[in-house]
Amino acid sequence: MTDDAPGMRGKRSRDDDGQLRRKRGDTHVGTVDQQHGVDFGVRSDMHLDTLLKRRGAESLDDLLHHHDE
Repeated sequence: MTDDAPGMRGKRSRDDDGQLRRKRGDTHVGTVDQQHGVDFGVRSDMHLDTLLKRRGAESLDDLLHHHDE
C-alpha cells in the first residue's frame, strides 16, 4: 500500500483498477465506530451492510458524511 493523495488519511488499499477498496459488508459496526470515532447508535455487532440498507446509504463514505445531518 502507498500513501494516498493529500487530505486523505493514511494508507488505503485499492482494487486492481485503482479504485479505493470498499469496506466489507460483514464488518461489524463497532469496528467502524472505533476506527472513525463515531457512534451510529446501533448494536456494535450489526453488520455494516445491514446499517447501510437501513439508512439508505450506498457506501461507508455516504454513511459517514450524512451521519451528522
